[in-house]
Amino acid sequence: MKQVVILGATGSIGCSTLSVLAEHPEQFQVLALTAATGVDKLLQQCLAVRPRFAAMQDSVAAAELATKLKVAGLTTEVLSGEAGLVALAGHPDADIVMAAIVGAAGLLPTLAAVEQGKTVLLANKEALVMTGELFMQKVAAHGATLLPIDSEHNAIFQCLPLAFQQNTQQATLQQFGISRLLLTGSGGPFLNRPLDTFEQITVAEAVAHPNWSMGQKISVDSATMMNKGLEFIEARWLFNCQAADIQVVIHPQSIIHSMVQYTDGSVLAQLGQPDMRTPIAHALAFPSRISSPVPPLDFFSLQSFTFEQADAARYPNLYLAMDACAAGQGATTALNAANEVAVAAFLAGKLSFNGIHKINASCLNRFLTYQAHALDDILSLDTETRAYARQLLERG
Repeated sequence: MKQVVILGATGSIGCSTLSVLAEHPEQFQVLALTAATGVDKLLQQCLAVRPRFAAMQDSVAAAELATKLKVAGLTTEVLSGEAGLVALAGHPDADIVMAAIVGAAGLLPTLAAVEQGKTVLLANKEALVMTGELFMQKVAAHGATLLPIDSEHNAIFQCLPLAFQQNTQQATLQQFGISRLLLTGSGGPFLNRPLDTFEQITVAEAVAHPNWSMGQKISVDSATMMNKGLEFIEARWLFNCQAADIQVVIHPQSIIHSMVQYTDGSVLAQLGQPDMRTPIAHALAFPSRISSPVPPLDFFSLQSFTFEQADAARYPNLYLAMDACAAGQGATTALNAANEVAVAAFLAGKLSFNGIHKINASCLNRFLTYQAHALDDILSLDTETRAYARQLLERG
Protein backbone atom coordinates (compact mmCIF):
# COMPACT_ATOMS: atom_id res chain seq x y z
CA MET A 1 0.00 0.00 0.00
CA LYS A 2 1.70 3.19 -1.23
CA GLN A 3 1.27 6.27 0.98
CA VAL A 4 0.55 9.42 -1.05
CA VAL A 5 0.93 13.11 -0.14
CA ILE A 6 -0.88 15.59 -2.41
CA LEU A 7 0.56 19.11 -2.30
CA GLY A 8 -2.12 21.37 -3.75
CA ALA A 9 -5.01 18.95 -3.29
CA THR A 10 -7.83 21.39 -4.08
CA GLY A 11 -6.48 22.45 -7.48
CA SER A 12 -7.28 20.72 -10.75
CA ILE A 13 -4.28 18.36 -10.56
CA GLY A 14 -4.98 17.52 -6.93
CA CYS A 15 -8.62 16.71 -7.67
CA SER A 16 -7.63 14.61 -10.68
CA THR A 17 -5.14 12.71 -8.52
CA LEU A 18 -7.82 11.90 -5.98
CA SER A 19 -10.04 10.70 -8.83
CA VAL A 20 -7.39 8.22 -9.97
CA LEU A 21 -6.58 7.09 -6.43
CA ALA A 22 -10.26 6.36 -5.80
CA GLU A 23 -10.10 3.73 -8.54
CA HIS A 24 -7.34 1.82 -6.74
CA PRO A 25 -7.96 1.75 -2.96
CA GLU A 26 -6.08 -1.54 -2.71
CA GLN A 27 -2.83 0.05 -3.95
CA PHE A 28 -2.79 3.60 -2.60
CA GLN A 29 -3.68 5.40 0.61
CA VAL A 30 -3.75 9.18 1.08
CA LEU A 31 -1.37 10.14 3.86
CA ALA A 32 -1.77 13.93 3.61
CA LEU A 33 -3.59 16.67 1.73
CA THR A 34 -2.56 20.33 1.53
CA ALA A 35 -4.10 23.54 0.23
CA ALA A 36 -3.62 27.30 0.45
CA THR A 37 -6.83 28.85 1.78
CA GLY A 38 -9.75 26.73 0.50
CA VAL A 39 -11.00 25.36 3.82
CA ASP A 40 -14.35 23.97 2.72
CA LYS A 41 -13.01 22.13 -0.31
CA LEU A 42 -10.15 20.59 1.63
CA LEU A 43 -12.61 19.66 4.39
CA GLN A 44 -14.75 17.74 1.91
CA GLN A 45 -11.68 15.95 0.58
CA CYS A 46 -10.61 15.02 4.10
CA LEU A 47 -14.07 13.67 4.86
CA ALA A 48 -13.86 11.52 1.71
CA VAL A 49 -10.36 10.02 2.14
CA ARG A 50 -9.63 10.53 5.86
CA PRO A 51 -5.90 11.37 5.67
CA ARG A 52 -3.67 11.27 8.74
CA PHE A 53 -2.51 14.81 8.04
CA ALA A 54 -3.66 18.00 6.36
CA ALA A 55 -1.95 21.36 5.98
CA MET A 56 -2.88 24.84 4.85
CA GLN A 57 -0.48 27.59 3.87
CA ASP A 58 -2.62 30.17 5.65
CA SER A 59 -2.53 29.79 9.45
CA VAL A 60 -6.02 31.22 9.99
CA ALA A 61 -7.44 28.79 7.44
CA ALA A 62 -5.56 25.94 9.13
CA ALA A 63 -7.16 26.75 12.48
CA GLU A 64 -10.60 26.87 10.87
CA LEU A 65 -10.00 23.51 9.16
CA ALA A 66 -8.85 21.91 12.42
CA THR A 67 -12.03 23.06 14.17
CA LYS A 68 -14.30 21.77 11.42
CA LEU A 69 -12.50 18.42 11.26
CA LYS A 70 -12.88 17.99 15.00
CA VAL A 71 -16.61 18.76 14.78
CA ALA A 72 -16.89 16.16 12.01
CA GLY A 73 -15.20 13.58 14.24
CA LEU A 74 -11.99 13.20 12.21
CA THR A 75 -8.63 12.80 13.92
CA THR A 76 -6.69 14.31 11.00
CA GLU A 77 -3.76 16.36 12.34
CA VAL A 78 -3.61 19.84 10.81
CA LEU A 79 -0.32 21.66 10.13
CA SER A 80 0.09 25.20 8.83
CA GLY A 81 2.37 27.47 6.86
CA GLU A 82 5.30 26.65 4.63
CA ALA A 83 6.86 24.63 7.47
CA GLY A 84 3.80 22.40 7.57
CA LEU A 85 3.93 21.78 3.83
CA VAL A 86 7.65 21.00 3.98
CA ALA A 87 7.14 18.60 6.88
CA LEU A 88 4.47 16.64 5.05
CA ALA A 89 6.36 16.60 1.74
CA GLY A 90 9.29 14.93 3.47
CA HIS A 91 7.29 12.80 5.94
CA PRO A 92 9.02 9.47 6.69
CA ASP A 93 5.88 7.49 5.82
CA ALA A 94 5.34 9.13 2.43
CA ASP A 95 6.15 7.02 -0.62
CA ILE A 96 4.77 9.29 -3.37
CA VAL A 97 4.48 13.08 -3.34
CA MET A 98 2.28 14.78 -5.91
CA ALA A 99 3.82 18.26 -6.25
CA ALA A 100 0.88 20.27 -7.61
CA ILE A 101 1.14 23.65 -5.86
CA VAL A 102 1.01 26.34 -8.54
CA GLY A 103 3.83 28.86 -8.74
CA ALA A 104 6.91 29.59 -6.67
CA ALA A 105 5.04 28.63 -3.48
CA GLY A 106 5.53 25.00 -4.41
CA LEU A 107 9.33 25.18 -4.66
CA LEU A 108 10.46 24.50 -1.07
CA PRO A 109 7.95 21.71 -0.33
CA THR A 110 8.91 20.00 -3.60
CA LEU A 111 12.60 20.31 -2.78
CA ALA A 112 11.88 18.82 0.66
CA ALA A 113 10.35 15.74 -0.97
CA VAL A 114 13.37 15.40 -3.25
CA GLU A 115 15.81 15.74 -0.35
CA GLN A 116 14.06 12.86 1.43
CA GLY A 117 14.43 10.64 -1.63
CA LYS A 118 10.71 10.38 -2.39
CA THR A 119 9.04 9.48 -5.65
CA VAL A 120 8.04 12.97 -6.78
CA LEU A 121 5.28 13.43 -9.33
CA LEU A 122 6.15 16.86 -10.65
CA ALA A 123 3.24 19.07 -11.71
CA ASN A 124 4.82 22.25 -10.31
CA LYS A 125 6.82 23.40 -13.33
CA GLU A 126 8.12 26.47 -11.51
CA ALA A 127 10.39 24.26 -9.38
CA LEU A 128 12.47 23.45 -12.44
CA VAL A 129 12.07 26.85 -14.05
CA MET A 130 13.46 28.54 -10.94
CA THR A 131 16.06 26.01 -9.81
CA GLY A 132 16.57 23.53 -12.65
CA GLU A 133 20.30 22.89 -12.23
CA LEU A 134 20.14 22.77 -8.43
CA PHE A 135 16.93 20.73 -8.46
CA MET A 136 18.31 18.01 -10.72
CA GLN A 137 21.53 17.85 -8.70
CA LYS A 138 19.44 17.21 -5.58
CA VAL A 139 17.40 14.51 -7.36
CA ALA A 140 20.63 12.67 -8.17
CA ALA A 141 22.28 13.26 -4.78
CA HIS A 142 19.30 12.03 -2.74
CA GLY A 143 18.22 9.17 -4.98
CA ALA A 144 14.76 10.63 -5.57
CA THR A 145 12.60 9.42 -8.44
CA LEU A 146 11.26 12.27 -10.57
CA LEU A 147 8.27 11.60 -12.84
CA PRO A 148 6.75 14.38 -14.97
CA ILE A 149 3.00 15.07 -14.78
CA ASP A 150 2.57 17.85 -17.34
CA SER A 151 0.92 16.05 -20.24
CA GLU A 152 3.66 17.15 -22.64
CA HIS A 153 6.59 16.05 -20.50
CA ASN A 154 4.86 12.85 -19.53
CA ALA A 155 4.30 12.16 -23.24
CA ILE A 156 7.98 12.73 -24.03
CA PHE A 157 8.96 10.52 -21.10
CA GLN A 158 6.75 7.70 -22.40
CA CYS A 159 8.33 7.98 -25.87
CA LEU A 160 11.90 7.66 -24.56
CA PRO A 161 13.79 4.35 -24.40
CA LEU A 162 13.53 2.56 -21.05
CA ALA A 163 17.24 3.04 -20.35
CA PHE A 164 16.81 6.79 -20.79
CA GLN A 165 13.74 6.83 -18.50
CA GLN A 166 15.77 5.13 -15.79
CA ASN A 167 18.67 7.61 -15.98
CA THR A 168 17.38 10.96 -17.20
CA GLN A 169 19.99 12.87 -15.17
CA GLN A 170 22.97 11.31 -16.95
CA ALA A 171 21.69 10.07 -20.31
CA THR A 172 21.84 12.34 -23.35
CA LEU A 173 19.59 12.50 -26.39
CA GLN A 174 22.54 11.82 -28.67
CA GLN A 175 23.40 8.55 -26.89
CA PHE A 176 20.00 7.18 -27.81
CA GLY A 177 19.80 8.46 -31.37
CA ILE A 178 17.33 11.23 -30.58
CA SER A 179 17.48 14.33 -32.76
CA ARG A 180 14.96 16.49 -30.90
CA LEU A 181 11.98 16.71 -28.59
CA LEU A 182 8.75 18.01 -30.13
CA LEU A 183 6.73 19.87 -27.50
CA THR A 184 3.13 20.32 -28.60
CA GLY A 185 0.74 23.08 -27.58
CA SER A 186 -2.86 23.84 -28.48
CA GLY A 187 -2.25 27.52 -29.18
CA GLY A 188 -4.81 28.43 -26.53
CA PRO A 189 -8.05 30.35 -27.02
CA PHE A 190 -6.53 33.07 -29.23
CA LEU A 191 -4.93 30.96 -31.95
CA ASN A 192 -7.02 32.63 -34.67
CA ARG A 193 -8.01 35.89 -32.99
CA PRO A 194 -6.95 39.07 -34.86
CA LEU A 195 -3.79 40.51 -33.29
CA ASP A 196 -5.16 44.05 -33.29
CA THR A 197 -7.84 42.99 -30.78
CA PHE A 198 -5.45 41.56 -28.17
CA GLU A 199 -5.45 44.77 -26.11
CA GLN A 200 -9.19 44.24 -25.49
CA ILE A 201 -8.91 40.61 -24.28
CA THR A 202 -10.80 40.14 -21.03
CA VAL A 203 -10.04 37.88 -18.09
CA ALA A 204 -13.08 35.72 -18.88
CA GLU A 205 -11.84 35.19 -22.44
CA ALA A 206 -8.29 34.40 -21.33
CA VAL A 207 -9.28 31.73 -18.80
CA ALA A 208 -11.62 29.93 -21.24
CA HIS A 209 -9.23 27.30 -22.62
CA PRO A 210 -10.72 25.35 -25.56
CA ASN A 211 -9.45 21.91 -24.51
CA TRP A 212 -8.25 21.80 -20.90
CA SER A 213 -9.87 22.54 -17.55
CA MET A 214 -7.28 24.38 -15.42
CA GLY A 215 -6.88 27.04 -12.77
CA GLN A 216 -6.93 30.73 -13.68
CA LYS A 217 -3.19 31.35 -13.57
CA ILE A 218 -2.33 28.37 -15.77
CA SER A 219 -5.18 29.22 -18.14
CA VAL A 220 -3.82 32.75 -18.65
CA ASP A 221 -0.33 31.31 -19.16
CA SER A 222 -1.79 29.01 -21.81
CA ALA A 223 -3.44 31.97 -23.53
CA THR A 224 -0.11 33.84 -23.70
CA MET A 225 1.75 30.55 -24.29
CA MET A 226 4.03 31.39 -21.38
CA ASN A 227 2.88 28.02 -20.08
CA LYS A 228 4.54 26.40 -23.09
CA GLY A 229 7.59 28.57 -22.50
CA LEU A 230 7.84 27.35 -18.91
CA GLU A 231 7.42 23.78 -20.18
CA PHE A 232 10.21 24.43 -22.68
CA ILE A 233 12.53 25.38 -19.81
CA GLU A 234 11.32 22.43 -17.74
CA ALA A 235 11.99 19.99 -20.60
CA ARG A 236 15.57 21.27 -20.88
CA TRP A 237 16.22 20.09 -17.30
CA LEU A 238 14.01 17.01 -17.19
CA PHE A 239 15.65 15.46 -20.22
CA ASN A 240 19.23 16.71 -19.83
CA CYS A 241 19.28 18.62 -23.11
CA GLN A 242 19.71 22.13 -24.46
CA ALA A 243 17.26 24.71 -25.80
CA ALA A 244 18.34 23.88 -29.36
CA ASP A 245 17.15 20.28 -28.86
CA ILE A 246 13.50 21.30 -28.31
CA GLN A 247 10.95 22.49 -30.84
CA VAL A 248 7.46 23.79 -30.07
CA VAL A 249 4.70 22.59 -32.40
CA ILE A 250 1.18 24.06 -32.37
CA HIS A 251 -1.36 21.20 -32.43
CA PRO A 252 -4.83 22.65 -31.74
CA GLN A 253 -6.59 19.32 -31.20
CA SER A 254 -4.50 18.44 -28.09
CA ILE A 255 -4.63 14.71 -28.86
CA ILE A 256 -0.91 14.24 -29.59
CA HIS A 257 0.59 15.38 -26.30
CA SER A 258 4.21 15.50 -27.51
CA MET A 259 6.69 13.57 -29.66
CA VAL A 260 10.28 12.38 -29.82
CA GLN A 261 12.09 12.50 -33.16
CA TYR A 262 14.91 10.00 -33.75
CA THR A 263 17.88 10.27 -36.09
CA ASP A 264 16.69 7.35 -38.23
CA GLY A 265 13.60 9.33 -39.24
CA SER A 266 11.22 7.76 -36.74
CA VAL A 267 8.90 9.93 -34.65
CA LEU A 268 7.26 8.43 -31.58
CA ALA A 269 4.15 10.18 -30.30
CA GLN A 270 1.93 9.72 -27.24
CA LEU A 271 -1.78 10.21 -27.84
CA GLY A 272 -4.69 10.45 -25.45
CA GLN A 273 -7.70 12.42 -24.36
CA PRO A 274 -6.95 15.94 -23.04
CA ASP A 275 -7.39 14.71 -19.45
CA MET A 276 -4.70 14.98 -16.78
CA ARG A 277 -5.80 11.74 -15.15
CA THR A 278 -3.92 9.82 -17.86
CA PRO A 279 -0.41 11.12 -17.04
CA ILE A 280 -1.26 10.99 -13.32
CA ALA A 281 -2.20 7.31 -13.57
CA HIS A 282 0.95 6.61 -15.58
CA ALA A 283 3.21 8.22 -12.99
CA LEU A 284 1.46 6.76 -9.94
CA ALA A 285 2.03 3.21 -11.17
CA PHE A 286 5.30 3.61 -13.10
CA PRO A 287 6.82 1.35 -14.37
CA SER A 288 3.56 -0.63 -14.26
CA ARG A 289 0.21 0.51 -15.65
CA ILE A 290 -3.12 1.02 -13.91
CA SER A 291 -6.53 2.01 -15.21
CA SER A 292 -7.80 5.57 -15.04
CA PRO A 293 -11.32 6.98 -15.37
CA VAL A 294 -10.40 8.47 -18.77
CA PRO A 295 -12.30 7.00 -21.75
CA PRO A 296 -10.16 5.55 -24.54
CA LEU A 297 -9.66 7.42 -27.80
CA ASP A 298 -12.23 6.71 -30.48
CA PHE A 299 -10.15 7.10 -33.62
CA PHE A 300 -13.18 7.09 -35.87
CA SER A 301 -14.56 10.22 -34.25
CA LEU A 302 -11.33 12.23 -34.16
CA GLN A 303 -10.80 15.37 -36.19
CA SER A 304 -7.92 15.63 -38.61
CA PHE A 305 -4.64 16.54 -36.93
CA THR A 306 -3.08 19.89 -37.82
CA PHE A 307 0.29 21.39 -36.96
CA GLU A 308 1.86 24.81 -37.32
CA GLN A 309 4.70 26.96 -36.05
CA ALA A 310 4.17 29.31 -33.12
CA ASP A 311 3.90 32.86 -34.40
CA ALA A 312 6.26 35.18 -32.50
CA ALA A 313 3.91 38.16 -32.92
CA ARG A 314 1.01 36.18 -31.43
CA TYR A 315 3.00 34.49 -28.67
CA PRO A 316 5.89 36.80 -27.68
CA ASN A 317 5.94 35.36 -24.14
CA LEU A 318 6.86 31.95 -25.52
CA TYR A 319 9.90 33.42 -27.24
CA LEU A 320 10.88 35.32 -24.10
CA ALA A 321 10.98 31.98 -22.28
CA MET A 322 13.10 30.42 -25.02
CA ASP A 323 15.56 33.32 -24.76
CA ALA A 324 15.64 32.96 -20.97
CA CYS A 325 16.28 29.23 -21.28
CA ALA A 326 19.29 29.87 -23.49
CA ALA A 327 20.56 32.61 -21.15
CA GLY A 328 20.61 30.49 -17.99
CA GLN A 329 19.18 29.92 -14.54
CA GLY A 330 19.06 33.53 -13.40
CA ALA A 331 17.07 34.57 -16.46
CA THR A 332 14.49 31.82 -16.06
CA THR A 333 14.08 32.57 -12.35
CA ALA A 334 13.49 36.24 -13.10
CA LEU A 335 11.07 35.56 -15.93
CA ASN A 336 8.97 33.24 -13.80
CA ALA A 337 8.77 35.80 -10.99
CA ALA A 338 7.83 38.62 -13.37
CA ASN A 339 5.16 36.52 -15.02
CA GLU A 340 3.52 35.58 -11.72
CA VAL A 341 3.23 39.26 -10.79
CA ALA A 342 2.01 40.26 -14.25
CA VAL A 343 -0.63 37.52 -14.51
CA ALA A 344 -1.92 38.33 -11.01
CA ALA A 345 -2.26 41.97 -12.05
CA PHE A 346 -4.13 40.98 -15.22
CA LEU A 347 -6.51 38.74 -13.27
CA ALA A 348 -7.13 41.62 -10.85
CA GLY A 349 -8.01 43.97 -13.70
CA LYS A 350 -4.90 46.12 -13.20
CA LEU A 351 -3.05 45.19 -16.40
CA SER A 352 -4.04 44.57 -20.01
CA PHE A 353 -3.43 41.23 -21.71
CA ASN A 354 -0.64 42.75 -23.82
CA GLY A 355 0.77 44.31 -20.67
CA ILE A 356 1.78 40.87 -19.40
CA HIS A 357 4.44 40.65 -22.10
CA LYS A 358 5.62 44.21 -21.47
CA ILE A 359 6.24 43.51 -17.78
CA ASN A 360 7.91 40.19 -18.53
CA ALA A 361 10.16 41.64 -21.24
CA SER A 362 11.26 44.58 -19.07
CA CYS A 363 12.12 42.30 -16.15
CA LEU A 364 13.97 39.80 -18.32
CA ASN A 365 15.98 42.59 -19.91
CA ARG A 366 16.97 43.90 -16.48
CA PHE A 367 17.94 40.53 -14.98
CA LEU A 368 19.02 38.62 -18.11
CA THR A 369 22.67 38.19 -17.08
CA TYR A 370 22.13 37.63 -13.36
CA GLN A 371 23.73 34.47 -12.00
CA ALA A 372 21.79 32.39 -9.47
CA HIS A 373 23.03 28.91 -8.61
CA ALA A 374 22.62 28.56 -4.82
CA LEU A 375 19.10 28.41 -3.36
CA ASP A 376 19.55 31.66 -1.39
CA ASP A 377 20.62 33.47 -4.58
CA ILE A 378 17.63 32.10 -6.47
CA LEU A 379 15.16 33.16 -3.78
CA SER A 380 16.80 36.59 -3.53
CA LEU A 381 16.55 37.09 -7.30
CA ASP A 382 12.92 35.97 -7.22
CA THR A 383 12.15 38.58 -4.55
CA GLU A 384 14.06 41.34 -6.33
CA THR A 385 12.35 40.64 -9.65
CA ARG A 386 8.88 40.69 -8.08
CA ALA A 387 9.64 44.04 -6.47
CA TYR A 388 10.81 45.47 -9.80
CA ALA A 389 7.73 44.11 -11.60
CA ARG A 390 5.47 45.79 -9.03
CA GLN A 391 7.36 49.07 -9.52
CA LEU A 392 6.67 48.82 -13.25
CA LEU A 393 2.97 48.26 -12.55
CA GLU A 394 2.83 51.29 -10.28
CA ARG A 395 4.43 53.47 -12.96
CA GLY A 396 1.81 52.29 -15.43
